[in-house]
Amino acid sequence: MPQTAPRAGTWQGSRPRWWTELPLIAVVYAAYSAGRLLARGDVTTAVDHGLGILHLEQRLNIDFETPLNDIFTAHKLIGIPADFAYASLHYVVTPAILIWLWKRHRAADYRLMRTWLLVSTLIGLVGFTLMPTCPPRLLEAGHGFVDTMAQYSSYGWWGGEASAPRGLGGLTNQYAAMPSLHVGWALWCGVVLWRHGRSVWAKAVAIGYPLTIAIVVMGTANHYFLDAVAGAAVMGVGLLLAKPGLRLAGLIRARLGANQRPDRAGNAAAATGTTGVATAANGASNLNVASNVSDKCETSARERERIPRQQGRDADGSASGDGGGRGAGAGVRSGTGGKTATAGDSAAAAAR
Repeated sequence: MPQTAPRAGTWQGSRPRWWTELPLIAVVYAAYSAGRLLARGDVTTAVDHGLGILHLEQRLNIDFETPLNDIFTAHKLIGIPADFAYASLHYVVTPAILIWLWKRHRAADYRLMRTWLLVSTLIGLVGFTLMPTCPPRLLEAGHGFVDTMAQYSSYGWWGGEASAPRGLGGLTNQYAAMPSLHVGWALWCGVVLWRHGRSVWAKAVAIGYPLTIAIVVMGTANHYFLDAVAGAAVMGVGLLLAKPGLRLAGLIRARLGANQRPDRAGNAAAATGTTGVATAANGASNLNVASNVSDKCETSARERERIPRQQGRDADGSASGDGGGRGAGAGVRSGTGGKTATAGDSAAAAAR
């Protein structure tokens, strides 16, 4: 039976279908957003975590968010564009690069980068749940931070509650500062552009975009420097888990396919068995017909052998009457073996 070559499916060779990719990404993002809301910890605990991070940075002299926030609040031409960047680029650039990667590059490259992004996002959700952290802008004023988005809220669609549209701040978790997925997603965009972009501009954006976002999240007092470091670390762990995640998905698909194949094999076997029975029956019938035809042909050959001999005997016994002829004729008609022929010869001799 000829083997049919497998069609290039949606798993290994061909580009994933957008109507399967879009719901997958939407579900993960919805889980991320809902998880941020559900992971609202105790405010006191979140503030303690924020102060602990700030004090650690101050001891290590890496509290870069303090001087940056001073610059952003003092210079409107820096603070306002930074607020727009924080409120929009996170949700615009990342999907745009994902779509570009899906349309312009190999399916294997897209799957790896997409899986990396989704796994890292889920890891970030775990961080929000285990360590709710108060951002610098929500600390007491004595720590020296100013919420630039509240300061410049009249210039954009946001209010004084993070980057959510004005009046919808209650739908966000403002204590989900550790890790910074703004920085993590920007780093993902930079790696994709560096690896798959061909122009010099793509390489420049690959370096400049993550650095810009890191500066923006600190200057707007939305994240600490260590939040940005944690965001990069989460992306590193997600990259390490991306390929095992793809292999696991492949095993699951193979297992599901194997569970469906026995039913098809059983139906094929049943059909083959029915065909085999019919073929066997037809073969037996053909054999019987062939045997009958062969017997008839053999008998006709014997009769042809004996007809000349009988004709000779009839010619010799014509003077002695019809008795010998009838005996010989009866012997020829009734016999198919040597004994009958012998009896016919004896009758002819007696007639002579």
